[in-house]
Amino acid sequence: MTDTALERITEKIVKSAERGRALRVRGSGSKDFYGQQLHGELLDARSLAGVVGYEPSELVVTARAGTRLRELEALLAERGQCLPFEPPRFGGGGTVGGMVAAGLSGPARASVGALRDYVLGVRIINGRGELLTFGGQVMKNVAGYDVSRLMAGSMGTLGMIVEVSLKVLPVPPAQATLLFDLSETSARQQLNRWGGQPLPLNASCWSDGQLTVRLRGAQAAVASACQSMGGQRLDGERAERQWQALRDQTLPFFRLEPGEALWRVSVPDTATPLNLGPTLIEWHGAQRWLRLPPAWAARVREAAARAGGHATLFRGGDGSVPVFTTLAEPLARIHRQIKAEFDPAGILGQGRMGF
Repeated sequence: MTDTALERITEKIVKSAERGRALRVRGSGSKDFYGQQLHGELLDARSLAGVVGYEPSELVVTARAGTRLRELEALLAERGQCLPFEPPRFGGGGTVGGMVAAGLSGPARASVGALRDYVLGVRIINGRGELLTFGGQVMKNVAGYDVSRLMAGSMGTLGMIVEVSLKVLPVPPAQATLLFDLSETSARQQLNRWGGQPLPLNASCWSDGQLTVRLRGAQAAVASACQSMGGQRLDGERAERQWQALRDQTLPFFRLEPGEALWRVSVPDTATPLNLGPTLIEWHGAQRWLRLPPAWAARVREAAARAGGHATLFRGGDGSVPVFTTLAEPLARIHRQIKAEFDPAGILGQGRMGF
């Protein structure tokens, strides 16, 4: 990352703050569909690219925000390591900064943790044009408010991510995928039973009467689980294609018909079926995708609330329906205070999160 690139970005932010001119931080644009609206002059992060530090023995990698996600994953794969939370790539052009800013995790999230759990440190340029560093390159480095993880899911509204340090993990030595013909209720109950056993569960997906479960871990543990759980074992290549398609939302389920929107519903994994329409379930029951028109917002959100969760209009909205569930006033006030501290002029990501 050249000083010139940083200086140019900083100068643009400072001048925009002085003039009250809105800016929109963007990497590859692979997640432009996500959020309430896109507004403001483009602030491109792609000039801030490259891996600046990688210590395989310490399980830590530091990369600049504009680094392509596929390039980072290829580097890790050379050393038998990975990003275990499997961030969605949506077309293969995603960047490291966009990955953190969106805060999205893939199929393994319920077993290995979320993206934010792997963020060790960040460098950002805030709405004042200040270059700030938070966290570091070890897990136990936080005293007070963990600003590094606050950047996960901030959608470019608090600052432009410049650099990120991430915890990585070794690729598990063995994996297997099992397929079961089960109803939604039976699948949820079975997953709950398995969850109470010492099984190497890594990811699950239920849709259209079929439950797919991925096991990852030691060779002996995976072999034993396959024997005890039963089901049909999928061919390795077929299974890999299916999990990658789930991760990147290229499965047939995610193809929206005219008038449909994709809803993401987060609920406790023990919640009963929502019975609202076509459904795909991940995270052992905790994440449920629905294909329903935006006009169904009230019904979807009421059902999610009854189940103890919330709903997000993930893809396919027209701007007339709130993308995110409205926060209770105490939480909304905290959001506004944090936003004012990082971006007092309110120029970054205007409207992206609905405020």
